[in-house]
Amino acid sequence: MEIVEILGYIGALLIGLVLGLIGGGGSILTVPILVYALSLNPVIGTAYSLFVVGATSLVGAVKNIMKGMVDIKTAIIFAIPAFIAVYLTRAFLIPAIPEELFTVGDFMITKNLAIMLFFAIIMLLASVSMIRNKRKETDEEAEITYNYPLIIIEGIVVGTITGIVGAGGGFLIIPALVLLAKLPMKKAVATSLLIIAVKSLIGFIGDVQNLEIDWPFLLIFTGISIVGIFIGIWLNKFIDGKKLKKGFGWFVLVMGIYIIYKELAKV
Repeated sequence: MEIVEILGYIGALLIGLVLGLIGGGGSILTVPILVYALSLNPVIGTAYSLFVVGATSLVGAVKNIMKGMVDIKTAIIFAIPAFIAVYLTRAFLIPAIPEELFTVGDFMITKNLAIMLFFAIIMLLASVSMIRNKRKETDEEAEITYNYPLIIIEGIVVGTITGIVGAGGGFLIIPALVLLAKLPMKKAVATSLLIIAVKSLIGFIGDVQNLEIDWPFLLIFTGISIVGIFIGIWLNKFIDGKKLKKGFGWFVLVMGIYIIYKELAKV
């Protein structure tokens, strides 16, 4: 096993660790680790990321369901438009994108370059959300209401973004659950994991019919990430995840800028 591959598996542990410690954000590291540390094609990397994100989120979701923290009805209402969008994106939109999109002078925009640049933009948006972290708490006793038209639009947008970049989109889902369904913050965070798990795993099904999957590698990588979640949950007893979140947000910001620089330097 080469050093780069070992670093990739350490990265898998880090993904789970971050998810366990701060309850989200770790999935944003999955694609960079798969593409840069393990040299996977961005289309394969985003596909594998959907499986890793879906499986690890499902572990967290089951734990939250057992605690009674997940609002199942809300999760279903949000997940339906999201998983339809992510499945269609992976099964039909991504394969339909040509390898060479367009040129600006001598500058060629390829499919892989466009995916990684779009992913970097999502990283920058996620980092700002984590650094600011100004979420208003909703009254625990407030009645849960649903703005169905906006929920459907939000589900389609988040599902499409998830399908393109392979990240969970928790930084988009959680505010939507608070604002559009009036869920209390703790329930919104817990419920978002179930939504992320469902839409990511269904999105991955769209890839199975188009891509050759290296199942031994993918299951080992995912298993290590799940181990990382349990370690993160244990460490959470001693470390304040909220304090770590802002620091991790700055790290994601730097990573996003690095990806833009690295991709443009290839051209």
